[in-house]
Amino acid sequence: MSMIKPRTLSGFMELLPGKQAQLERMMEILRKTYASYGFAALDTPAIEDAQILLAKGGGDTEKQIYRFQKGDHDLALRFDLTVPLAKYVALHYNELAFPFRRYQISKVYRGERAQRGRFREFYQADIDIIGDGKLDILNEAEIPAIIYNVFRGFGLNRFQIRVNNRKILTGFYAMQDLAEKSGDIMRTVDKLDKIGPEKVRMLLIEECQIAEAAADQILKFIAIRGTNAQVLAALEGYLGRNELFDQGVAELKAVCENLGAFGVPEENFAVDLTIARGLDYYTGTVYETTLLDHPEIGSVCSGGRYDNLAGYYTDKQLPGVGISIGLTRLFYVLDEQNLLNPALPTAPCDALVLPMGVEAAPAAALAQQLRSAGLRVQLYGENKKFKQKMAYADKLAVPFAVLLGSDELEAGKCSVKNMATGQQITVTPDEAARHILQNLSINGPIILEK
Repeated sequence: MSMIKPRTLSGFMELLPGKQAQLERMMEILRKTYASYGFAALDTPAIEDAQILLAKGGGDTEKQIYRFQKGDHDLALRFDLTVPLAKYVALHYNELAFPFRRYQISKVYRGERAQRGRFREFYQADIDIIGDGKLDILNEAEIPAIIYNVFRGFGLNRFQIRVNNRKILTGFYAMQDLAEKSGDIMRTVDKLDKIGPEKVRMLLIEECQIAEAAADQILKFIAIRGTNAQVLAALEGYLGRNELFDQGVAELKAVCENLGAFGVPEENFAVDLTIARGLDYYTGTVYETTLLDHPEIGSVCSGGRYDNLAGYYTDKQLPGVGISIGLTRLFYVLDEQNLLNPALPTAPCDALVLPMGVEAAPAAALAQQLRSAGLRVQLYGENKKFKQKMAYADKLAVPFAVLLGSDELEAGKCSVKNMATGQQITVTPDEAARHILQNLSINGPIILEK
């Protein structure tokens, strides 16, 4: 039998245990923060009927989807978490309480070209609020507050949640007699951060077939800058010319006014008229979040309001608002930029119990006693020399090694070694548990700002 060279497919991430522990810590903070706002955990199947996922059809989505046949079934891997959510809510409408609030941290799959920081399999961390018939604007103000607390939980301060409203953009384009092209224009404007205003202008003229004067008016409009109050004041100068535009301005003002009540400092959010979001299903408030010291990373959290997404599965009106964090990509770029805190413990256990020439049963009982005190404990069962056992503890980076030899066993005690300082004490199992718990270093930011 010939050997097969082990390999991982391009665009798929595999992490060593230490890095995986850091990613799990980020997920833990996400789950804790989402749950603190009353969101229920949810998971949906990774594989769906292709007709369900492609109800909207066309565009890049259909090109990137992993699609395959199994018997008579046309199947596909989910490419995001929002479309499966829309199906889920439509399917379970009679069993859910509205507004329905859910979070989901799951893998999604996109068959796009794998490149640095872009993956074909990756985790998304989503929250969504789904209303029955209506959904109050207050929900659109709460979403940035959740984003704010997530990134503060990661240890970040210098980030900005950029907010806009699609109704403002759609209404403005209607003022320019460009209503039929508003979707194409927004998808083009959404590339502004990546390609700059000159190339956006060229695309508006050449691909969207917009007159040069109109393209200039669009770029002038989205370039409105200043404090949030100044941008909102500038928008008021356009009021009265388009009903949808006026509605968007009123909604954007309501979001900004409520953000303070939700505890979001103004330095962490900004009205930005360039934010459009490329997906057509967004209909109201839209969000993008950037790290101020690392603009090259791009948006690390985005989303918005949508009103018609579930319309492909039900005739009920189920408006929603939500955000998504591309967790795998965010983790990758943070690691690449050396922004992950190396001081955070990544060991799989708090203590490693090492039997030293004694039977396994007493060591197993000791390990169980330490677990009962709330510690994560691994029992080392291999019959190896002391040096090899300690080398194993070092490689795992465990904070504490607990040694049980014949002297300790006879005295009803154990020896606890702090692997960082080398300090060793001999105490009872109960005292060992208290000592380890008191000296565990589990706090600190996941991400370091530089």
